[in-house]
Formats: sequence, C-alpha cells, structure tokens
Amino acid sequence: MLYYNVISILPRMTQTSIDTRQGLPFEMQILLRDYPRVTWPENPNLARSTQNWMAAHSMFRQLAEIITQDTQGFLDKSSDPQHYARRLAHFGNLLVRNLHGHHHWEDRDFFPELEAADPRFATGLAMLEGDHAALDALLDRFTRTANRVVQLATLEETQMADEAGPLADISAGIERFLHRHLSDEEDLAVPILLHHRLRG
Repeated sequence: MLYYNVISILPRMTQTSIDTRQGLPFEMQILLRDYPRVTWPENPNLARSTQNWMAAHSMFRQLAEIITQDTQGFLDKSSDPQHYARRLAHFGNLLVRNLHGHHHWEDRDFFPELEAADPRFATGLAMLEGDHAALDALLDRFTRTANRVVQLATLEETQMADEAGPLADISAGIERFLHRHLSDEEDLAVPILLHHRLRG
C-alpha cells in the first residue's frame, strides 16, 4: 500500500517546469496552506518591503500587458506606427531593464535569505531560479525583435508589421510566463516571510 502512495505523488513532485506546472507544486505549499493569499493584507507580519516587492510584480504584469495590447493595436491598424514605436521603446526598456534587475537581486540576496530562514523550500527556490534563466532567454528574444520593430520605424515603416507579428506572440508569452512565475513566487515567498517575521 505504501508503494502506491509514493508513486501517486511522484507526478506532483516533478511538475516544476514553468512550461508544465499549473501552480505552485503541492509539496511547496506547506506554509501557503497556513497563510493563504486572502489573509496576507491583514497579517501584522506583512512588512512594507514585502508589499513593495509585490507592487513591483504588479508593475511587471502591467508593462507586459501594455506592450501586448499596443502591439495588437498596431497590427490592427488602430495605432500610428511612430507612436507605437515610441511606446514600444519606452515600455519595452522599462520591462526588460527592471525585470533583469529584480530577479538578479532575488537570486543573489532574497532567495538565499528565504532558504536560510526555512531550508525546507530550497527546491522551490531553485525552481524559481530556473524560471529566471528561462525568462532571460525569453527577454532576449523580445529585445532583439522589439529593437528591429523600432529600427524599422525609422528605416522602413512599411515592414514594421513583419516583425510586430512575431513580437505579439513573444509579448503574449511573456505575459503568460509572468502570470505563472510571479504568482508561484509570491505563493512560496510570502508565507515564509510571514511565518518567520522577516523584513519587518
């Protein structure tokens, strides 16, 4: 009987890839079950720094959404090409630059702090670091494609749509990625912070 119980949880324990998981893996929800998301705002251990960290996540989601909507608007011919290129350069730079800085800080400082406080979650933190590596590759694709769109606004405006089509797919992919990654990151990190009264 024990054999079957062990086998039954193996699929759950392997669903750590950003491409396949549907949420924070069950075995990483130990503290989340004690500190569900709905209780966070009223928890006295929710530090200002944690709220600022989550606000940065909201900003990333909003920036990705703006870029996706702007790109679709350009492809639908409801946006002026030059106006679109200016917004793409501005919001694209904000998204890429801030995301790189944010997850570099997490890998270097924040995740080690969390692991030191509660080593049970080392695997989950390693999962999130793996997400960051995948995000780097996605942001590189986005940057190269977005730069071509912006350059074509000056060199050959009529060819912008040829690059904006693939960019729309990449941007939508970033939105999906951030939705999964940031939600899982918060679901893992915030309960640790609350439970151990960190960053107060």
